[in-house]
Amino acid sequence: MRVIGNILWLLLGGFAMALSYAVAGLICFVLIITIPFGIQAFKLAGFTLWPFGSAMVPIPGEIPSVVGNVLWFILFGWWLALAHLIAGVICAITIIGIPFAIAHFRLAGAALFPFGRTIVSIEEARAMEGAYVVQPWGGAR
Repeated sequence: MRVIGNILWLLLGGFAMALSYAVAGLICFVLIITIPFGIQAFKLAGFTLWPFGSAMVPIPGEIPSVVGNVLWFILFGWWLALAHLIAGVICAITIIGIPFAIAHFRLAGAALFPFGRTIVSIEEARAMEGAYVVQPWGGAR
């Protein structure tokens, strides 16, 4: 079921959103000083490209970088989250698109403040609290 969800996701906005993250990552790598932001952008691109079966969770024992998250939010996070919200509203127009709209809304939250989080499998995430788990049909938390 996850594979079907991911394939449909690619067609219903996942590829375009992953491309947006990749463009943000490339811009960050060009500017050299923002390479840590580029690394986060590429992590989020991979997560956005194939989200069902993965989750974004807080890194155990690590204090998130407040400065990194604030700068990310100002430079990239707000417009990537806005793009997820717009894509989510568009997906919510149809009944088939509702699970993907929910996924976009969850990914919008993950796009806002990525520092201090990592991407793990869904099984690992279920054992942790505070995970951005994206499931196509039920089981989302």
